[in-house]
Amino acid sequence: MNRKKVLVVDDEPDICELLEITLGRMGLDSNSALNFSDAISLIDKEHFDLCLTDMNLPDGDGIQLVEYCQKTKADLPIAVITAHGNMESAVRALKAGAFDFVSKPLDINILRNLVNSAIKLPVHSAATAQHEPVNTTQPASQLLGESPPIEALKQKIHKLSRSQAPVFIYGESGSGKELAARMIHNEGPRKSARFVPINCGAIPAELMESEFFGHKKGSFTGATHDKEGLFQLAHGGTLFLDEVAELPLHMQVKLLRAIQEKAVRAVGDTQEVSVDVRILSASHKNLAELVEKAQFRQDLFYRINVIELKTPSLRERSSDIPLLAKMLLAKLSTKLAIEAPQLTQDALDALCTYSYPGNVRELENILERAIALAENNTIHSADLNLSNNNAHTAAPAPKVISASKQSLTEMDKQSIINALDAARWNKTATAKALGLTRRQLLYRLEKFNID
Repeated sequence: MNRKKVLVVDDEPDICELLEITLGRMGLDSNSALNFSDAISLIDKEHFDLCLTDMNLPDGDGIQLVEYCQKTKADLPIAVITAHGNMESAVRALKAGAFDFVSKPLDINILRNLVNSAIKLPVHSAATAQHEPVNTTQPASQLLGESPPIEALKQKIHKLSRSQAPVFIYGESGSGKELAARMIHNEGPRKSARFVPINCGAIPAELMESEFFGHKKGSFTGATHDKEGLFQLAHGGTLFLDEVAELPLHMQVKLLRAIQEKAVRAVGDTQEVSVDVRILSASHKNLAELVEKAQFRQDLFYRINVIELKTPSLRERSSDIPLLAKMLLAKLSTKLAIEAPQLTQDALDALCTYSYPGNVRELENILERAIALAENNTIHSADLNLSNNNAHTAAPAPKVISASKQSLTEMDKQSIINALDAARWNKTATAKALGLTRRQLLYRLEKFNID
């Protein structure tokens, strides 16, 4: 098996020697260049699996090298070596397309983590990725659709997966921000490690530091044992900060330091530990506006918003609705252990003209409700119970649900259990006694967790 090869670019021979020794101990071959021109010559003539370049070179700089490779050697990951604390240079390098950065003085553990991630990158171009088929049997890990907005999103995700740059994902609620984050993780070199999502709005402020960074036994009342934080759990993988706008200001300061230093300290501990995580974040709120209102720290915004990724609303990709509806019906039917129902043309037309304030998540809820109301394995537009107020164009008005059917929709759990007991848990007989189809009964059993 051929050994991986790394190009080291630095005008200080001692740094080159240090890096070559470190790489050699990792089982990697290396070449060195002392300036920009020599680096370009080597890159054009030889194959390298990674390039480590200093920011400042006698005849150029690291960002110029990144930009050159973006045009001629897009598969070559480049990590830039920056001066300590110079986050502005690091962010500029990442925006230009650098794989990652490392600061001087070099921390060997951080350098090793960076190199190990980079050499795991698959060698294939973005053009190849565009033609890779989407696996529709795994909706939990794919953004489904063939519309121009979703195809553009997939291509950008593929490109971002080959970098370690922090990505801020923004879009409406239910538009697939976490799904996009998971795809960035799953297509990148960290896919074998954990993807750890955090809903920043769901953690009480007083527990947030412990949740993020962990705590030592006895550090506060109730701390009966040592606990790893989410940063530690995500070591080697990806940390996804969902609804990052909900972080209180005091946690924003601590988060910024953890990201910049690549180290965390558990509550009650005196020692910091290095953590190797990629940071992805998301919000449906406008972070730039929150910065202007002093509700979100500008320095943290600058650090997590290196690359922006927008998830399109369902309104912007309405041509994907038939495919999404088919996939979601298959998913829901599998969950309920029933045959997937068919959508009539009027139902499909109604779905395609609805505006979806809640996006794909709302589409799934609409179809789940429709399964319960549908009869004869067919969903009509009336079963969707859509509001005309939220339609792009006039859609067929939903039929009025009869009083008896409405009461069954609101039937409580105990009523169903009583009917099951009376029928000795024969589901067919129970459905008949309640005036429900078998499908409707199975939906309610699933809804109320009745085994």
